[in-house]
Amino acid sequence: MKAEETVSRTVVEVPKWSNPMRKDQHFVLLGSCFAQYMGERFLSEGMSAVCNPLGAAYNPESIAIQVRQALEGGALGSSIFCFDGKWRSWWANTLLSDSDEARFRERIGETFRHLGNSLREADFLFLTLGTNVCYRLKSSGMIVANCHKVPAREFEEVTLSVKTCTDILSDMIELLLAECPKLQVVFTVSPYRYKKYGLHGSQLAKAALLLAVDEVCKRFPERATYFPAYEILLDELRDYSFYADDMIHPAPAAVEHIWKKLNLTT
Repeated sequence: MKAEETVSRTVVEVPKWSNPMRKDQHFVLLGSCFAQYMGERFLSEGMSAVCNPLGAAYNPESIAIQVRQALEGGALGSSIFCFDGKWRSWWANTLLSDSDEARFRERIGETFRHLGNSLREADFLFLTLGTNVCYRLKSSGMIVANCHKVPAREFEEVTLSVKTCTDILSDMIELLLAECPKLQVVFTVSPYRYKKYGLHGSQLAKAALLLAVDEVCKRFPERATYFPAYEILLDELRDYSFYADDMIHPAPAAVEHIWKKLNLTT
């Protein structure tokens, strides 16, 4: 970076990777829509990357459920339901649906198996957290990854505390390290702001996630780290030209800038 560029804006320092990422390694990206943007950038480079095969998930509990199911398997029955003529899973995106129950069960089971195999083969897992707000199905108490446009009266909105987020993520890391011995976990917090909760409420959610991730990285210093995508967009790219038309999502130029700061080697 040129000297004049350095003094004209805030520069966010990125971590010095103790085990630098290479483009010939295997990556899995899970979490919010920002994980999707980054995953598409990985794939555009022809890299081995699996990105949100179950669709985006935003809160720590939903992501942990997907990881646990992918690695441990078990019955999917409690997560599968029929709504509006389509079979769906509370643990997956609405795009994963089918009018035939047997066909859907096979498809969702295969998707979880694919994610589990990908995690075991991966060198790096990027986990992008969006919010600590989640939705619990009143009928069963289950935290869902997607509400599938089911009426809001069927859900209870829940805000996960910093301690709860920390415990959920720590338990997930323990499982990942047991099942995936070579895996390095990279946490990011999505720079997308949730206007639905109000901008102050969105910032509180991000603060809870940042505190939780910081504690988890301290607990697992050799295997988990934090990459400051959130700070890069909000501080280093402090200009609306780096945002999409809705002025909330990052524009392609922002994704490209953050991608370059990963400093992948060939």
